[in-house]
Amino acid sequence: MDNQVKPMLALFYRLLILLSRVVGPWSCDLIARGIAAGYFVFSPRRVAVSLRFYQALFPRRTRAYYLGCAWKQYRNFTSVYLDRILLDADGAVPYTRSGWEHLEAAIERNAGGVILMSHLGNWEIAAHLMKQKLERLRLALFMGARAKAQIERIQKEDLRKKGIRIIAAEKNQGGTYDLLEALRFIQSGGLVSMTGDKVWNTGQRVVSATFLGHDIFLPEAPHLLAMLSGAPIFVFFSRRTGNRQYHFSLSPPIYMEPASRSGRAAVIRRSVQNYSNLLEKNLRENPFEWYHFEPFLGLKPP
Repeated sequence: MDNQVKPMLALFYRLLILLSRVVGPWSCDLIARGIAAGYFVFSPRRVAVSLRFYQALFPRRTRAYYLGCAWKQYRNFTSVYLDRILLDADGAVPYTRSGWEHLEAAIERNAGGVILMSHLGNWEIAAHLMKQKLERLRLALFMGARAKAQIERIQKEDLRKKGIRIIAAEKNQGGTYDLLEALRFIQSGGLVSMTGDKVWNTGQRVVSATFLGHDIFLPEAPHLLAMLSGAPIFVFFSRRTGNRQYHFSLSPPIYMEPASRSGRAAVIRRSVQNYSNLLEKNLRENPFEWYHFEPFLGLKPP
């Protein structure tokens, strides 16, 4: 994307905020649905990924049914950006929460931890609201960064202004230095949020797990950080419960049992599979808020 297009995207994002304030949120919703329709029609490879996911989730249905599921997924995905725009416009998003007392206790003890999030719901909205609610929260957010996504840069800058530390992992970049930085941050009492369901780097270490009856590969890093730091993992899920309304849930702290160097792999594998089981459970409850549009499912195990 050339240097002329990037400012245009930034301007478009700010115009949407202005449009929401002047005309009303419905105008942004209309534009968002048009964008979703365009991606759905002109991105057949990504749609095929969604179809395969819904075939695994709802076996023995018709192709028309799977296309309907994929369209709901694409339509709902626009809410991620729309609600983010509306948050900038008026700063208000109603939400309920469960399990946050575990996070408050960790903050009180200055214990640190790993928040394991997923591409389910809207984590960025949660990060904003979490920082508002928990003033003493020290949060470092590991996020994927697309070099051409100017709108995402604006959103990440807004998070930085709220005191949330951003570590943007460019695809096929990053490595040991980022993990050491995260480890030091946890040991100082901070909380590091990392994605548990997406591998950003082709050289990233992964662990196999079972998900919807298929083999998948999930990143090792969050589980390894918890083991090395002795801090717990908190598994986080977000779901949209209504128009601009959310529910955020956090699991009780999950500690990685101590292990010798030779036994680490087995402990990490159990932790990864536990996360995969929780992810599958939440996806079955909220199947159309799964915003993972890259190949994810492997071959069925024998």
